[in-house]
Amino acid sequence: MPKPDGSFSPAPLTATSAAAAATGSAPARPAGPAQVDKDTTAGILFGIGAYGLWGLLPLYFFVLAPAGAVEIVANRVVWSLLFCTLLITVTRSWRVLGAAFRNRTVIGPLSIAAVLIAVNWLTYTYGVTTGQAVEASLGYFINPLVSVLLGVFVLKEKLRPLQWAAVGIGFVAVGVLTVSYGKLPWIALTLALSFGLYGFVKKHVGPRADAITSLTVETIVLAPVAAATMIFLAVSGAASLASNGAGHFWLLVASGVITAVPLLFFGASARRLPMTTIGLLQYFAPVLQFIVALVVFKETMTPDRWVGFGVVWLALLVLTVDMLHTARKNSVTRKLARAAA
Repeated sequence: MPKPDGSFSPAPLTATSAAAAATGSAPARPAGPAQVDKDTTAGILFGIGAYGLWGLLPLYFFVLAPAGAVEIVANRVVWSLLFCTLLITVTRSWRVLGAAFRNRTVIGPLSIAAVLIAVNWLTYTYGVTTGQAVEASLGYFINPLVSVLLGVFVLKEKLRPLQWAAVGIGFVAVGVLTVSYGKLPWIALTLALSFGLYGFVKKHVGPRADAITSLTVETIVLAPVAAATMIFLAVSGAASLASNGAGHFWLLVASGVITAVPLLFFGASARRLPMTTIGLLQYFAPVLQFIVALVVFKETMTPDRWVGFGVVWLALLVLTVDMLHTARKNSVTRKLARAAA
């Protein structure tokens, strides 16, 4: 069975393994593909859960009015830390958390990840609460293209022809949207870059920190600044936490759970799935955000913006075709290699 850290506990003793133990022979090992399939299925479900919740997040920010972006993010960090503390206690993972803080290869990258996710949260919350949810959704549409560019500039990867085509089309889309908005779509670009880097850092940490430990470290890093911000807002009279009724208070407190759960799901998914699969799943969030912005928030889409978004979707289609083709090619290669062995 899966543990909270993503590892698997030993299987119960079966009649076969008991007989093997009695005769001194080694029990048959479980089939590798079955284990891989379980991990893959769990990873896909975690990914859908994460991106689905993120896609519906604008609805939550909508009901938090009159709280602004800074107050919402500060509350998200503080209440997330309390929620993570509860999870660490329930799962008895305090030693694991302590080990993470003593490991420079873990605490360093996760501190960077904390800063990146804080920038992402602030930018996204600002976009949604100021009537720019459509542009915010654009950020997550172009995030896969940013991930491809990160592979080139950070990992020194060589792009395949279709990847180059997708990136080129993406740049055209940004140009079209810049003309449409009358300015560079900085909200979308900041979201795409910050979350692309965040996913890259989390993938780099990988199995050295499970999802709960990783999120707890990130919130601990951000908590002092978030707590100071909440105190400042309260003293200056700008806080809405305790001045808009019990319902508003508990909605802001719930931000801890609402923030932590999709991040935990994302961490669990990233540890189980290849980047190709994660790249396909992440389309869930911007599609839902885009629909919410148009249907619920009634944001306008001018014809030239439709053209810009259409070019973005074309780039994503090209990128998706390339990812699926490469994944299928790699699968055939692995099967041939196993058959030859």
